[in-house]
Amino acid sequence: MRDHRLLEYAKAMRREMTEPERRVWNEVRAHRLNGIKFRRQTVVGRYIADFTCRSPIMLVVEIDGETHVGREDYDLARTAYFEAGGYRVVRFSNYDVMSNLEGVLTTIVGALTDSPSP
Repeated sequence: MRDHRLLEYAKAMRREMTEPERRVWNEVRAHRLNGIKFRRQTVVGRYIADFTCRSPIMLVVEIDGETHVGREDYDLARTAYFEAGGYRVVRFSNYDVMSNLEGVLTTIVGALTDSPSP
């Protein structure tokens, strides 16, 4: 069963999204990106993913801000955990989102449509 505290934290994160997260959410919510359903601040096991999609493939989209600097091992562990659960993971920095949102969205669509590498 999911930890109640983790669910409450995810709800709080939905209310307090960063500006880069808001920008991505505005583009992917309500099936706006190629008709694909995304969820935000989703509990996936012991982690909270910024955005998830379960179809056409299982995808986690992470937007990494300043709090991720120096925490590369933590991010690698999270990515490995998501991938072990069947998700493909794409990561973007806040800078990527703020300076090239169209490129970020194109990469997300590509991750959803490209077949996984062997």
